[in-house]
Amino acid sequence: MWRPWGSGEKARFQRAAGVNILGNALKIAVVGATGLAFGSVALLADAAHSVADLVASAVVFVWGGSRYDAADETHPHGHQRIEPLTALFVGAVIVLLGVLLLQESASELLGSPGVEADPILVAALLFALVDMYVLYRYTERVNADLGSTALTALAADCLNDIYTTVAALIGVFGVLAGVPVLDPVAGALVSVLVVYQGIEIARENVTYLVGAAPPAADRERVIAALRENPAVEGVHDLTVYYDGTDLEVEVHVEVDGQMTLREAHDIETELVTGLRNLDDVGDVHVHLDPSGVGEWKEADDGRGGGGGARPGDGDTGGARSEDGDDPAGSPRRAD
Repeated sequence: MWRPWGSGEKARFQRAAGVNILGNALKIAVVGATGLAFGSVALLADAAHSVADLVASAVVFVWGGSRYDAADETHPHGHQRIEPLTALFVGAVIVLLGVLLLQESASELLGSPGVEADPILVAALLFALVDMYVLYRYTERVNADLGSTALTALAADCLNDIYTTVAALIGVFGVLAGVPVLDPVAGALVSVLVVYQGIEIARENVTYLVGAAPPAADRERVIAALRENPAVEGVHDLTVYYDGTDLEVEVHVEVDGQMTLREAHDIETELVTGLRNLDDVGDVHVHLDPSGVGEWKEADDGRGGGGGARPGDGDTGGARSEDGDDPAGSPRRAD
């Protein structure tokens, strides 16, 4: 079977983005031309929304696939942050367009709606509904395996397109019923939905770009994976944060201090490999500590004030490990 751009993950990603470009172009051609022909603000707003979608799909096609490229000298940790950066751009474009559409709808509402009633308006919007539904289902199906935030944004865009087209249909039915004011009202509603959608897309992807902490469930599954290894006696100083759409893990793990260096190395390899096999986990940094032995944060620094943690280390002074285990019956450290 012929498959443009191959059959790998990057190829499937770009193929989905390319189909979104084609689907949005078809909707713009049909709905936009009909809106211009009959002077419908609601149809023009719906078509303009798809212009933003078309731009977004093109940006995702060109930039988003870079996340599948291997690390190189200029990007030693890979290209994971390019995808949320792409999605953030998509959100910004959508917000800007929504504001412009809202302004146009308000002007039409305050003036005299000049839309011409015709059943062709309904036919154009019904075509748009079918077009966007097929596009939404296809993008969701492809992304079920890829888990791409950029494709998630495009799928959400298709779904919101369905809602905005329904709003435009309400306006058109108003025109056909002799209430033309419903056309700019529907256009305003579409514009508000467009702005909201853009803000939500931007908000989510800013989280990925600034290295924010993931939900608590992600920390818990990291701890659970570490504790599955029988050599692990404690877990502390765990940090889990977003590196693009991937999770980066930094953690100190307590093990038997009497084991050989080779044994410790093998355990560290097992722990790192196990964490990297978890969904959405990228880089992993594991530091092994002998259980019951303090570290530099607790040691005397030679200035007479030993035993205290450095400011900013995040220690609370309590004797509890990061995973919540009470060390009362074991020789674990106090940080």
